[in-house]
Amino acid sequence: MSESKIIEETHDAFEKALQHLQDILRSVRTGRASSAIVDNIRVDYYGTQTPINQLAAVSVPEPRQIVIKPFDASVLDEISKAIMKSDLGINPQSDGKVLRLSMPALSGDQRKKYASKVKDMVEDTRVAMRNGRREMNKKADAALKDSTVTEDENRKLHERIQESLKEYEKKLDGILEHKTAEIMEV
Repeated sequence: MSESKIIEETHDAFEKALQHLQDILRSVRTGRASSAIVDNIRVDYYGTQTPINQLAAVSVPEPRQIVIKPFDASVLDEISKAIMKSDLGINPQSDGKVLRLSMPALSGDQRKKYASKVKDMVEDTRVAMRNGRREMNKKADAALKDSTVTEDENRKLHERIQESLKEYEKKLDGILEHKTAEIMEV
């Protein structure tokens, strides 16, 4: 495998890990309402587990309220049940046409719990990236064995992989700092 191919794979692996983290962080609750909070909730719709955003229009008309308007009114009760079963801890209010989720303010303990959860998620992503670095280093060593790169190129390749990891770890630190600030915001 060529040097540029290994570096490209390294960036791709790190970018995928970063994107995955950002996707799951959208569903972590902060002091404000966000439509992404309900994205991972699945509803039993004619025997199929379907995400809420495929069954309804989800909007945030106020900073602490989410409105869910189903495309098919018959699924309103199922959406309500799915939200109550989720770990959001919110009881939706229904007027027969739409569901309203009022987001209560987070207590100090809840904020700390969510901030800790975010820190754990970031740390898991950091571990995944380090595992990716190890895999790419193995590929670099295999390229050395196959004589596609020289020893100097192999050493430089290891250094470039490490530099790439450091760059992405800085991005992780920024994401952690931003999300924690968002959670702690009153």
